[in-house]
Amino acid sequence: MHRTIPTICSAAGLVLILAGWSLASSADFSREQLAVLLAEASPQRPADLAGRALDGLDLSRLDFAGANLARASLVGANLYAARLQGANLAGANLAGATLNLAWVMRADFTEANLSGASLLGLVTSTGIETSRAEAPIFAHANLSGARIIARLGHADLSGANLSGARMAADMRNQSMGLMRAELQGARLIRANLSGAELGRALLRFADLRDADLAGADLSGADLAGADLRGAELSHANLTGGRLDGTRLEGARGLDSTKGLEHGGAR
Repeated sequence: MHRTIPTICSAAGLVLILAGWSLASSADFSREQLAVLLAEASPQRPADLAGRALDGLDLSRLDFAGANLARASLVGANLYAARLQGANLAGANLAGATLNLAWVMRADFTEANLSGASLLGLVTSTGIETSRAEAPIFAHANLSGARIIARLGHADLSGANLSGARMAADMRNQSMGLMRAELQGARLIRANLSGAELGRALLRFADLRDADLAGADLSGADLAGADLRGAELSHANLTGGRLDGTRLEGARGLDSTKGLEHGGAR
């Protein structure tokens, strides 16, 4: 007995899907079947994979540009260097997935689950700096425990859960220059960054109003011009951080915050 065949491909693609269809796999497609579907997609008719199960698949280097992956399940999937620009991943489950070097310009990860995922070297811009128009969206996404070393300047991470996320620069592996999380100008309003590792992170002019940074390691981070009004900073570590022009009005837990005595916050 076979599963219902999705009606999102041509007759040629359907033949290949029927030939390779198997109930033995927990995924709705194999890599080969997906390659056929994606090859037949176009900007006018992007691939529709909403709600599909793609768990554990090797999707590295596949072109999902503009695809609809809303609510898709990609648990543990390998999306290394995959092209996701303009893709809709809202509500998708990417727990434990690998997105290293994935192209994510204009991708929408709103409310997606990226807990424990690896996001190293995300391609977020066609130029040197990420513009607001190209920045991916991670609003209300779950990035708890994720490993993130990427340029996410101007990205929308408002309400995101980044608790325990590892975004600190790895000083043991800097042969290509300082590799760190770059979040300058990012929207992190009410984001949960409790216990996050943000050592040497670039957070210049980031909007962290009402964010939870309790116990976060921000040692050596650049927070110049950042807005931390109303943020929770209990037991956060700001030692060696750049704080000139940082706004801290109404911030909580400052009596237990390390490193403020040397900063220039106001």
